Amino acid sequence: MLVCQCNLITQKEVEEAIVALLDADPWSLIVPAKVYHSIQKRGRCCGCFPNVVETIIRVTENYHSRSEGSGMDVVSHLDRVRELRAEYGSRGHERRKTGHRAA
Repeated sequence: MLVCQCNLITQKEVEEAIVALLDADPWSLIVPAKVYHSIQKRGRCCGCFPNVVETIIRVTENYHSRSEGSGMDVVSHLDRVRELRAEYGSRGHERRKTGHRAA
């Protein structure tokens, strides 16, 4: 599945980059820019970043559930991230008001 049309990046490439970053440091903060940098690409229109964030959450959750660490800390942290995303991510579309028209 194609995640980024601007750079022609597939879902598999993003998942492999996330796993590689987690292998290097399992508790590092992974953001879309870090994923793109690891596959030597740049976000152009950045419309794919919300999907990349969802992929980061899913892959990180799966990675840590398979690891030997305590799963409760990971799950509670990821639930908190989802709550914050729901709270702040859906306020407005690219900071535009409801009645905004581009043309």
